[in-house]
Amino acid sequence: MNNRIPWYLWASIIGVTSAMIGVEWDISWHRSIGRDTFWTPPHMAIYLCGVIAGISSAYLILATTFGKLPEVRKSSVKMWGFYGPLGAFITAWGGIAMLVSAPFDDWWHNAYGLDVKILSPPHAVLALGIDAIQTGALILLLGYMNRAEGAQRRRLNWLYLYVGALILVSLQIMTMEYTFRVEQHTGMFYLATAIAVPLTLMGVAAGSQSKWPATAMAVIYTAFMLGLIWILPRFAAEPKLGPVFNPVTQFVPPQFPLLLIVPAVVIDLMRQWFQRARTSVWVQAVVCGVAFIGIFWAVQWWFADFLNSPAAANAVFGTIYRDYGSGPGSYEFKNLFVKQEGNFWQLMAWALGVSVVAARLGLGWGSWMRSVKR
Repeated sequence: MNNRIPWYLWASIIGVTSAMIGVEWDISWHRSIGRDTFWTPPHMAIYLCGVIAGISSAYLILATTFGKLPEVRKSSVKMWGFYGPLGAFITAWGGIAMLVSAPFDDWWHNAYGLDVKILSPPHAVLALGIDAIQTGALILLLGYMNRAEGAQRRRLNWLYLYVGALILVSLQIMTMEYTFRVEQHTGMFYLATAIAVPLTLMGVAAGSQSKWPATAMAVIYTAFMLGLIWILPRFAAEPKLGPVFNPVTQFVPPQFPLLLIVPAVVIDLMRQWFQRARTSVWVQAVVCGVAFIGIFWAVQWWFADFLNSPAAANAVFGTIYRDYGSGPGSYEFKNLFVKQEGNFWQLMAWALGVSVVAARLGLGWGSWMRSVKR
């Protein structure tokens, strides 16, 4: 096998990176400026992902079908008379969904104004497209990684974990309405995190043969989010929509990343022990699912107290930045937590159960991913 990583693999990496930077930048744009036109730089960064995905996957499928890539044809699947890696077909569908969502989103905003929720119908189509491109990139990398050996396999494994980390970023965006720092003493926050994190963390880790895959993903996720927090506010911005309750002079960055790195380290340690002890999959799922929620609850609850304290009111932790709609009466402005639900312990029990089920599904998904070679 050629030791060079093909350009279309790099294209998939660039595409998913562009999408995640664009989405986070777009959210910052809405919080700092408001929606002024469809043709904003963040939107271009987002839809660049769809263009890259469409071009690279179309090339890969057509070149494989018509015999230009005989080495790829040997490890391809057939769909609708075309040949290509499974990941290329999934990526192609994601690119089409993303590009279809663009005029839909523009029409939606012109008809109904600003979105009340993140997952409006056009944003849901866009999110499905991005998720498909990320999943396609992951499977495309797996096909090469599972056939590679030595240094080549290690390089592909790092790219695989990088895409896994960006999937974590994407899922955090979808649940961000429940994960702001002022929400982090509520049961819904832990339930949303249980829905968004363990499946990807356990699944991608189980698909890798490295020693610390969950930790690596958590580190990449944390570094990506910190980069946004420390870079975005360096650029000037001012609101173009009203009412303006808080004067904004720079881009408002996302929240400080969740402390996923602590449960990720513990999960990797437990997985190493499970592999030596040949523990059953269900025992692994129960232990890892319970450990994820228990450890994450312990560290994030305390850290949320810190984030809402004067000690975190600086550019490092980013709690000094608030969007133009957060006035003096808001929870963010007062550094107060949203009131805890009356059914808090019931929600925590749900979070525990969801975490265990997600861990089990992740382990099954990871087992399948270890067998992917097409």
